[in-house]
Amino acid sequence: MVAQQQLRERIKQAERIVIKVGTSTLTYDNGRINLTNMDHLCRSVSNLMNKGKQVILVSSGAIGVGVGRLRLPEKPASIRHKQAVAAVGQCELMKTYSRLMSDYTYTVGQVLLTKDDIDDQQTRANIVNTFEALLEMEIVPIVNENDTVSTREIYHNGTFGDNDTLSAIVAVLVEADLLIMLTDIDGLYDSDPRINKDAVFVSYVPEITDEIESSAGSEGSKRGTGGMRSKILAARIATVAGLDAIIANGSAPNVIDDIADGKSIGTMFAGLRD
Repeated sequence: MVAQQQLRERIKQAERIVIKVGTSTLTYDNGRINLTNMDHLCRSVSNLMNKGKQVILVSSGAIGVGVGRLRLPEKPASIRHKQAVAAVGQCELMKTYSRLMSDYTYTVGQVLLTKDDIDDQQTRANIVNTFEALLEMEIVPIVNENDTVSTREIYHNGTFGDNDTLSAIVAVLVEADLLIMLTDIDGLYDSDPRINKDAVFVSYVPEITDEIESSAGSEGSKRGTGGMRSKILAARIATVAGLDAIIANGSAPNVIDDIADGKSIGTMFAGLRD
């Protein structure tokens, strides 16, 4: 077992980092972009890169941002309308990332994936090569599931179901050192704090057990698809592959900087290493 202080030091030394940010962090309830959170995110990513670290950003929000851009009252119900809204939202999302990151002198590149892309051996190898080339050129890959062709309802195309799973798979593919999942809650509790006011915060998980998984609940927010359970499952994918993982509140100021400085932020999961 890795002691908490040892894990914090290991996280501090991480060189290749995958950061997943959810719709609830990127947008307000009406779907409009939360520029404060996005600017904090881009500034922190740029700061990590200034330190010589490599960062891949897995970003949700295409449908949510599309809803805000089109001034829709709510997320559409039909598949084809969701895909259309995602197409609009993805453009808006990338435009915002590009503008904000350029303020900190960095360039972004879009990578849209489906599960079929990962399952195919040759395509998977090409994806890894693209990631490596982008990172070598100090370009920040912005990764999202290709919502215009892949949704939960279209099983034959293959779908990750949520970007938590996608972020873990990407982290394993590129052999990252650390996976950070940013959400709208401080981390893992022993029960849902929205229901149980006496829920106890869990700051450190040396190994993800079935009991830990069952305490995570299920559903996410109305704007996103992944709840705490999907993040625990993603953390399990990462830690089994030897990566350390953290779940933390994406709206907390300087959350990424604090994690990178080895502070006790969020819930830490130790990667299973020899």
